[in-house]
Amino acid sequence: MKNIKGPAIFLAQFAGDEPPYNSLENLCQWASNHGYKGVQIPTWDGRIIDLKKAGESKDYCDEFKGRAKQYGIEITELSSHLQGQLVAVNPAYDVMFDGFAPPAVRGNSKARTDWAIQQLKYAATASRHMGIDVHATFRAH
Repeated sequence: MKNIKGPAIFLAQFAGDEPPYNSLENLCQWASNHGYKGVQIPTWDGRIIDLKKAGESKDYCDEFKGRAKQYGIEITELSSHLQGQLVAVNPAYDVMFDGFAPPAVRGNSKARTDWAIQQLKYAATASRHMGIDVHATFRAH
């Protein structure tokens, strides 16, 4: 129990287009104002994180963590729930699961799978860049 960080909150259910839910800074300030010490980042939400950039740049990750830290918030985990589900989708669920994928890969299960695998690789590398040794995701069945 020595490694528990928090209280923390998963930002996915709050992220939106209107302040204070529309950016990392606004969400971190909101979380801090509500007594949270950490946040779990939904990696599929471009309003909060550029996952490709995070997977490719430790400097971006250092800056990202610093943006949260200015509000007294620690990044506790990155989450790739939506992408993890798309690694292997039963064909019976293709149409339903396409809604979790970007428009460019919808209707093409191979492209969607390739995209999802790359997303998980970016997320794993970004976690390492941020010094985070845990990761939240859903696995494919």
